[in-house]
Amino acid sequence: MIFIGFFPLKNILFMVIIETMKAFLILLFLIIGANAAKVEIMVLGSGGPEIDERAGSSYVLWIDSEAKLLIDTGSGSMLQFEKSGAKLETLEVIALTHLHIDHVVDLPSYINAAYFTDRKEPLHIIGPAGNEHFPSTTGYCSIMFGENGAYRYMQSVLTRKSDGFEILSKDINTTAHMTFKAFSIDTASISHGTSPALAFRITAGDKSIVISGSTNNKDHTLEKFAKDADLLIVDHSIPESADEVARSMHMTPSAIAQTAQKAGVKKVLLSHRMKQTFEHENETLVVMKKIYKGQIIFAEDLMQIRP
Repeated sequence: MIFIGFFPLKNILFMVIIETMKAFLILLFLIIGANAAKVEIMVLGSGGPEIDERAGSSYVLWIDSEAKLLIDTGSGSMLQFEKSGAKLETLEVIALTHLHIDHVVDLPSYINAAYFTDRKEPLHIIGPAGNEHFPSTTGYCSIMFGENGAYRYMQSVLTRKSDGFEILSKDINTTAHMTFKAFSIDTASISHGTSPALAFRITAGDKSIVISGSTNNKDHTLEKFAKDADLLIVDHSIPESADEVARSMHMTPSAIAQTAQKAGVKKVLLSHRMKQTFEHENETLVVMKKIYKGQIIFAEDLMQIRP
């Protein structure tokens, strides 16, 4: 056996091979990291239905610095969309959690503005199916742009004959899985009073973002649906002291914390902030931190978050 210094030659060769493999793996990880999609979520609207200097509920998914998905179109959100530098031409989908006014009222404005761009690709609009209290998402689009709609002068957007782009709407009853160019969406039906409502799980690259929309989560759907998500965006509409009527529509801070902890999500973003919760946000943090061990963030308009 040949010795160099105090080490056998075979040991030296083994060490060289190990170090070479380490260098190769580091280089491989650097290449993968460099090519990984840059995923961000931007809050366009962090408020609710009140006039409080915040836009209504709305979020944009950015992938590699392009806006790809718009979730909810609350009041004032289109102005924030413009401020963000997002382009309507790059959107693949508009997803609606439910059809309450403060979540959808700007939708006609987005469609009207997109008509005056160079967009030619169809625009998918997905959302809940209807019931006796609310139209379906397709029905809502028809109420706006159909032959007898409020904005029927733009009815061509519901057809292939449009000289701009076509709206492709889809109603979702319970669960669905949809794949688009840059991301995929899974849906779950959630409880929100008389309003049909959906939660969305967005997967882009190795990142997962769950947007619950408005819900009381009485059937505990979110614990499984948000399992191990990088980010959970949830409405913080009521304080811990809320009465039963409010609790029938929304989750209290402790309920949010229990859901997030059971699901094992890494971050929670509290949005849909309302006047009745502003004075209790310190209390909210105290209550939630006793239960949930991850990061808690209060949403602000135009805030950007990397999941």
